[in-house]
Amino acid sequence: MPAFLTFEFWSWANPELWVGVGLLIFFGIVVWFGAHKLAAQQLDAKSASIKFDLDEAARLRAEAEAMLTEIRKQRDDAEAQGAEMLKEAAADAKRMAAEAKVKLEDSIARRTALADRRIATAEAQATAEVKAAAADLAAQLAEIVLAERTKGLKSDPMVDQAVGQLAERLQ
Repeated sequence: MPAFLTFEFWSWANPELWVGVGLLIFFGIVVWFGAHKLAAQQLDAKSASIKFDLDEAARLRAEAEAMLTEIRKQRDDAEAQGAEMLKEAAADAKRMAAEAKVKLEDSIARRTALADRRIATAEAQATAEVKAAAADLAAQLAEIVLAERTKGLKSDPMVDQAVGQLAERLQ
């Protein structure tokens, strides 16, 4: 059973009664001066501050998510651009290799043709030199042979015979 329902509690000599009375007077003064309103205002202000902080955190979170989405999009775009650049570089490398191969083949063909022309020119020059040397040698041999034949003879029998036939033919 509660103590305030007993007769001893309501005695003027009971200190617990005076504690209760003092407590009631204190609560009365607190209510009279509006401390409960002040406490409610403080709680409302704290609640508003917490709500503002939560709204700010939500706004910052949404902003961060938007930035994250944008950064991911930029990263994906950069990766796609990098892949495309690699693909273009590979295509350029293949094209350049093909062009270099064609240029090399053309250069080899030109140099081969030039070498063939030089060889042909050298062969023609060597042939002409051999022919000239052979003609010179033949002329020298003919001179030697004719000099030997005519050494002991005053006239050549073939020349005399040819002159005789010439006289007959002219008549």
